[in-house]
Amino acid sequence: MPRIVLASASPRRRELLRLIVPRFEVIASSFDESKIPLWPPQEHVLKSSCVKASEVAAQLDDAIVIGADTVVVVGLEVLGKPRDNEDARRMLRLLSGRCHYVYTGVTVVKRGNGRTEISLRDFARTRVRFCKLRDAVIDAYIATGEPLDKAGAYGIQEKGCVLVEKICGDYFTVVGLPVFRLSRLLQKIGVPLFSDPP
Repeated sequence: MPRIVLASASPRRRELLRLIVPRFEVIASSFDESKIPLWPPQEHVLKSSCVKASEVAAQLDDAIVIGADTVVVVGLEVLGKPRDNEDARRMLRLLSGRCHYVYTGVTVVKRGNGRTEISLRDFARTRVRFCKLRDAVIDAYIATGEPLDKAGAYGIQEKGCVLVEKICGDYFTVVGLPVFRLSRLLQKIGVPLFSDPP
């Protein structure tokens, strides 16, 4: 079995992947997602996850590489990671008291003998409703530093959980790795779940 590589520096994705694949390496992609048009969002996350996985896979001879990308969509606006605190404030005000969608794309690239043998990809979408946020709550949340490295300026799995009134769909999609969909892709290429590769 080739080695398994996660093409992301995200600690959240690392934790989620560990639920189904105990042993893997991390080689973060240097790809800048902003180079891909944000609309339509499902195409953006599929293409971004594919480019990330393919970029890392091209550096390896035999490996299974996993790439992922997440965006938040409110109305017709697609939100990636905020540029700074002011951008995070703008995003959180936009999300306040409204429903939005979180899209996460995932790609699995299998490399063998120095070439790509298989490339599979999928995406998931989850509906999220925020409670109405007072400016004082937004400012206090931004002061934690948590919003800056997250699409939509919040992390549902951390302090940002208190901003979320409810979700409809897959929680892990909102965190940044649709575990069920990824597990199906891995099984298609013969990766055993819950055990170390031989």
